[in-house]
Amino acid sequence: MRSVKILAVLMISVLLAACASSNSGDVYSRDEARKVQTIKMGVVESVRQVKLEGTKSPVGTVGGAVVGGVAGSTIGGGKGSAIAAVIGAIAGGVAGSALEEGVTRKNGLEITVKLDSGALVAIVQEADEAFQPGERVRLVESGSTTRVSH
Repeated sequence: MRSVKILAVLMISVLLAACASSNSGDVYSRDEARKVQTIKMGVVESVRQVKLEGTKSPVGTVGGAVVGGVAGSTIGGGKGSAIAAVIGAIAGGVAGSALEEGVTRKNGLEITVKLDSGALVAIVQEADEAFQPGERVRLVESGSTTRVSH
């Protein structure tokens, strides 16, 4: 039974990793391909480390509920087993949701840029590229999405 629990946890972890979206400056969605993007130039004023909250989809909750329900059903017998399964499913759902959010949480940067126009803007994106105050950067805008790049 222990191997079943370990297998279930591994399967949930794989599903959660597959559901993680990216807020990287280097990742574009399929819909953004072949669309005009506006470029603005500027200088980095400041960089601050932030956390990007993880995803909160039904996958973690449902996966956790299934694992919790199966684990709970192995306790006791008869009505006790059914009650333990329900309690296990509820606890597993809560734990699965928290696990998903924690696993998909990422480090980010809040990059404040003084544009050549004089305007001051801040963009938050994944911390997968380093930026330093004083660096010349470009802002790539497409719809409501803006990226900072070198």
